[in-house]
Amino acid sequence: MAGILYLCATPIGNLEDMTPRAQRMLAEADIIAAEDTRHTLQLLNRFNIKGRLVRYDEHSKERQGAYLLDELLSGKNIALVSDAGFPGIADPGEQLARLAIDAGVQVVPVPGANAALCALIASGLPASPFFFGGFLPKSKKNRRQQLEEWQYLPATIILYEAPHRIEQVLKEVLEVWGDRQLAAARELTKLHEEFFRGTVSQCLTWLHENKPRGEFCLVIARGLEQPQPAQEAKDPLAQVQELLARGVDKKTALAQVAKANKIPKRELYNKLISEEEGINI
Repeated sequence: MAGILYLCATPIGNLEDMTPRAQRMLAEADIIAAEDTRHTLQLLNRFNIKGRLVRYDEHSKERQGAYLLDELLSGKNIALVSDAGFPGIADPGEQLARLAIDAGVQVVPVPGANAALCALIASGLPASPFFFGGFLPKSKKNRRQQLEEWQYLPATIILYEAPHRIEQVLKEVLEVWGDRQLAAARELTKLHEEFFRGTVSQCLTWLHENKPRGEFCLVIARGLEQPQPAQEAKDPLAQVQELLARGVDKKTALAQVAKANKIPKRELYNKLISEEEGINI
């Protein structure tokens, strides 16, 4: 029988958020797959967990994914962890989970801390519905295109961003989305956890005065609804013909349309008769 792939959440800062179930899964797993084995080794040592560590990250996911899938199919249980939070959220764990599912391997989530949800519930913005966008593209052109695609999403939007890009990204958000309300969270669950709540422009001022440190989680309010294209006014004669088709008598239809369009009823009548007789006027 095939093994099980456990997607184990790890603390995003505060080690007290490591759940007893996650500790047990890591201790019992045949293999622990980690983004950064040195980082995960520190976590394992903290909880006195011994295990076989292998690397699985963005650079090795193709090769290691095939290897880990073979191990699962041979009956091994694997615990997958990211550097912090849930594996599969803005990291390569998503691909391993898909490989396992496609191969008929059982995939089990082991819940725990998550930066996006922590920031959302403490943002002061509506938590439902929300849209998680992860990291925006690194290139300015692709980033703007993504912002334009998401401009009218009818939901609170959650993004991750690195400290060296946060100011540039917020300038582009301001330009494309406007000066929305937002919450910018950093160092979540850690000693120096910090939230900024205000508008995008106010956040830029705050960042200018406070050097960005640590990865940010941005929670941004939904914008206005997408403007609908202006509809062309229907031709008065077409309006009359539509009413006639619905069973309204000719006199009433002419009177209603003439009044609505502020045109003489006689003029409209003449156009209707000409249309019926095939005469262009």
